[in-house]
Amino acid sequence: MSDAAARVADATGNWVDRSAPLWSRPYLRLSRFDRPIGSWLLLMPCWWSAALASGMAHDIHQLPKMIALFFIGAFVMRGAGCTWNDITDRDLDAKVERTRSRPIPAGQVTAKQAFAFLVLQALIGLVVLLQFNTFSIATGIASLGIVAAYPFMKRITYWPQSVLGLAFSWGALMGFAVVFGGIDATALLLYAGSICWVIAYDTLYAHQDTEDDALIGVKSTALLFGERTQAALALFYGLAVLLIGAALLLAGVRWPAWLGLAAFALHLVWQVARTDISDSALCLRLFKSNRDAGLLLFAGLLVDAIMRAA
Repeated sequence: MSDAAARVADATGNWVDRSAPLWSRPYLRLSRFDRPIGSWLLLMPCWWSAALASGMAHDIHQLPKMIALFFIGAFVMRGAGCTWNDITDRDLDAKVERTRSRPIPAGQVTAKQAFAFLVLQALIGLVVLLQFNTFSIATGIASLGIVAAYPFMKRITYWPQSVLGLAFSWGALMGFAVVFGGIDATALLLYAGSICWVIAYDTLYAHQDTEDDALIGVKSTALLFGERTQAALALFYGLAVLLIGAALLLAGVRWPAWLGLAAFALHLVWQVARTDISDSALCLRLFKSNRDAGLLLFAGLLVDAIMRAA
């Protein structure tokens, strides 16, 4: 199969297609380095918690290190999670138009080769994790059970997005684990808010596959909500803002953090207003825009942390 024929259907024209060595392209596609949006979305709660916890501690000396290591860890571990997802879903992916060109169903790599690559990525992630304290290491490792279970949830529940939320929001706990060596109510509120955010944006993403999912028996909140999706997005995005706001209140933040939360909330309102579930391309664009929403909140938390540490 030529490389052009093997490109993933919804990720063409990226740097992997244009510039990466041919031998590396299937592995980079397994890790979704051709579509880094998921890594950014995994990273956002990590950066939020790093900035919020540093502001609460009135000490930002660890913050640059956390920002850098969380960045590496998010990209590597999202790659590992996607590789695991592709291994477990290889038969389902072959039946869905958008995913049948992924590396395993397309025959670019075998499941054994993909698993070896998964192990390599996990080891890199472990090296990153070992740079932190013992509690942080244990907290990071504790997330692996959720990550391992997630690909199977779409087979048994219409709420796989909630399990993804548990996994993708884990970083909301990590900043507190690093800074304080523990997890408090503020961290848990931030985590809960992030879970609601993930449920909403991944529902948008799932609307790309509703027809194929219904045919092959795969479940999702997109199928569950259907025509009520816009109202469901408003509910979960609203809960996200309220819960994150409660975390900020408990943390005693200053005005930059509240400004960041307001910008985050306005972005989510814009998404809900724009949503049209009949337009798959629009759903994908709105899903991707959540990186910008997350960065707006992070910017406010970062400025707040710097001000409080001064």
